[in-house]
Amino acid sequence: MKRVKVGLWLWALVLLMGWSATVSSAAFFESRHRRKLMPPDPATTSFELNRVGSSVVFPVHGNVYPTGQYNVTLTIGQPPKPYFLDPDTGSDLTWLQCDVPGAICTETPHPLYRPSKDLVGCRDPLCIALHFPKTPKCDIPEQCDYEVKYADGGSSLGVLVKDSFYFNSTNGVQLKPRLALGCGYDQHSISSNHPIDGVLGLGRGKTSTVSQLHSQGLVRNVVGHCLSGRGGGFLFFGDDVYDSSRVDWTPMSRDYTEHYSPGFAELRFDGKPTGLKNLLTVFDSASTYTYLTSEAYQTLTSSVKRDIPGEYLREDPKDEALPLCWKGKRPFKRVSDVRKHFKPLALDFTNGGKTKTYELPPEAYLIISSKGNVCLGILNGSEVGLQNSNIIGGKFSMYM
Repeated sequence: MKRVKVGLWLWALVLLMGWSATVSSAAFFESRHRRKLMPPDPATTSFELNRVGSSVVFPVHGNVYPTGQYNVTLTIGQPPKPYFLDPDTGSDLTWLQCDVPGAICTETPHPLYRPSKDLVGCRDPLCIALHFPKTPKCDIPEQCDYEVKYADGGSSLGVLVKDSFYFNSTNGVQLKPRLALGCGYDQHSISSNHPIDGVLGLGRGKTSTVSQLHSQGLVRNVVGHCLSGRGGGFLFFGDDVYDSSRVDWTPMSRDYTEHYSPGFAELRFDGKPTGLKNLLTVFDSASTYTYLTSEAYQTLTSSVKRDIPGEYLREDPKDEALPLCWKGKRPFKRVSDVRKHFKPLALDFTNGGKTKTYELPPEAYLIISSKGNVCLGILNGSEVGLQNSNIIGGKFSMYM
């Protein structure tokens, strides 16, 4: 059984085609600073860029608490303008709230996106891929309509267009590809507490931004993010920003191709079995917290409560930050103040007779509330309609 140790409390899960991996933040940053990035010859083609190593790195802003959301800035359009997008590995389509007559939009931090006139047709392969396994209705053959719905009740309705995106690659070249994105003219319940301009779709489908970049030969089909427990972090496309020798791989499930899922896991608490096996697990960067099925949640919280020393911590039901919070003798400032009273969690993934372990120390599943209490950042997914899936949220994950 191999264990993945993650340093500096910066979490990473790496998604590469049909594989997932865990890598320490130390490996990520050592790789970035060790490599000398030489700008390629101006005549270099996109596929030659790919061979010499080309990646794009974005700063990530936000935090798990109190903001409850992360965002990255993308520059899109002609003329180019910045937009704040919510990175989401749980969906494919990138879209912006759109400045068109009659649009229904939520609050945005920037002026609404003015779409290009370059419509994606209904029979375009990207439109067909977006609607798969269904087929587009094609009431208007010249345009591709879309509708996306999210687990939190948010939704966007619009049409696909192509426009210019602007990326600064790690080898010094500015990439200016034309990519498909959604022009959303009807949005509901999108980040009312933290305004965004749209969503950055990073799923496994052909319409995701990283998949489109890969199809043009600009980056490898790899997307990863490192999110700090203190807020902020990095998002990257491509494979030249991490030390591959320190990556531990496990294959993605072929039975659950819609999401980044390594399949079924066994949950352990403090290195000991909890009796919870066959937990269908999905990694989702847009989910602020982690959600377990009702049975898994009840078992885990019982284990956590049973292990907490009552002389140091007691439950505080008046703290509304999260369902389960504990008060100490004095307010806590950071998770490190209280980590010794909590045990690590682990998810074991077995494939082909080999087991890989994804370890989650207390810093990965605890937050400090505004009252100075320590709270459990794991919630009951059955209460929000997630049924049989266990969603591993953004704080836990770095993808590659």
